[in-house]
Amino acid sequence: MTETLLVVDDEPAIRSAIGRAFADLTIIPVESAAAALTAMKDSYPDLVILDQNLPDGNGLDLVAKLRAIDPDVPVVLLTGHGSVDLAVEALKQGVTDFIEKPFKLERLRTTVGLLLDKQRLGRQVARLAGKSQGRSSMVASSPAMKKVLATIKRVAAVPGTTVLIQGESGVGKELVARAIHERSARAEQGFVAINCAALSEHLLEAELFGYEKGAFTGADSKGKQGLFEAADGGTIFLDEVGEMPLALQTKLLRALQERRFRRVGGLIDVEVDVRVVAATNRDLRAEVVAGRFRQDLYYRLRVVPLAVPPLRDRPEDILPLADHLMKRLAPELGRPGLKLAEATRRAMTAYAWPGNVRELSNAIERAVISAEGAEIIAEDLVMDEVLAPTPAPAPVTAPLEARAPKSEVAAPLAAPAPSLPLGTLVIPPEQRDLAAIEAQVIRTVLNECGGQKSKAAERLGINRTTLYNKLKELGIGAEA
Repeated sequence: MTETLLVVDDEPAIRSAIGRAFADLTIIPVESAAAALTAMKDSYPDLVILDQNLPDGNGLDLVAKLRAIDPDVPVVLLTGHGSVDLAVEALKQGVTDFIEKPFKLERLRTTVGLLLDKQRLGRQVARLAGKSQGRSSMVASSPAMKKVLATIKRVAAVPGTTVLIQGESGVGKELVARAIHERSARAEQGFVAINCAALSEHLLEAELFGYEKGAFTGADSKGKQGLFEAADGGTIFLDEVGEMPLALQTKLLRALQERRFRRVGGLIDVEVDVRVVAATNRDLRAEVVAGRFRQDLYYRLRVVPLAVPPLRDRPEDILPLADHLMKRLAPELGRPGLKLAEATRRAMTAYAWPGNVRELSNAIERAVISAEGAEIIAEDLVMDEVLAPTPAPAPVTAPLEARAPKSEVAAPLAAPAPSLPLGTLVIPPEQRDLAAIEAQVIRTVLNECGGQKSKAAERLGINRTTLYNKLKELGIGAEA
């Protein structure tokens, strides 16, 4: 992964010289403060070389604005009028190093090299310690993910702010939540996670808020502490909060507003100091309009909204993520030294990864176990499927085993062309009946999951109730 250097100087000769001196890095040269802020937001560089005197301002005033975008970015200030007072002020503003003009390129190379080495060491230490420290432990090469990581840093600095993480299934929403927790002042306290879609309304209420003895049939004779109490001083992560029943949303709203609640069957308020981080793969605004989610709770949760992009929208992250997973999984599974073949790496970047990072992680783990040679080939990576590029426009495909009965499709589906991967069907444009295609996809996933509807729903990125409704709507019987 090539580091990115933002060079801010109004002299073309200096920008050019620095570009040549760091030919092994990605250089973003700009000539003004305004352009620097735009580049910072778009690219999230690993380091900034900043001239003190710019056409539209001075470097010191710009430092705070750059750090507001990424609090941890190192800044090297260049100036032709050095003084002790300026150096002291630069350090106060957060400048990492201070170099007077004219400077020797070797001096700049040494400074930049040391700062980048320090960043790499920080990432390695974080990985070895198993801690999520924002960008230091989360793999990100794409501007989109660098923006997410910068937001994590800013949010973590305010330990009580509620965060709503939105994104498709498998993008790593819980990893983002953990990164927020472990970079915050609450890191020494507990991080407690619960999937709001996994339990019925009454069980979920009891898990979140606890219950008093005798509160309901089967309740523990001593009562039970809830997860909000267990997370006191720390962070509670409410995954799939969009699946929470309406009646329970009211109690959650009170807990967020007042930082207090009552146990099930209790009469006394319990006070807690906890940060709430919620996540969903649903469009909660649409859920509010549909009457399935409280509007006041929605606004209470999204104090800081954080959208995690799907892997297909950040292809720059695919190979760095794969390499990161290989370094961790290969030794754990007794296959140190195992590598990804170059052809496999090309195929991985061409694939859309609909299951996002979770699918990539599972594919790497499966490949490490199944690979017979010293390198992982595409067939190892996906076992009984073929990893193929996503065409543009992408034809809808489905495994042969999932063919819908002829009664459900207006015309027989075309057999795969010889050039397509084995085990796929191409649905011609004139036969793209959405209901029939949807039925095929659901049947396919159910077959792959052995008929387990909970597992199938997770793989499809929907909750189990939605899956049951789809089965009924599409006329797919229990035998599917």
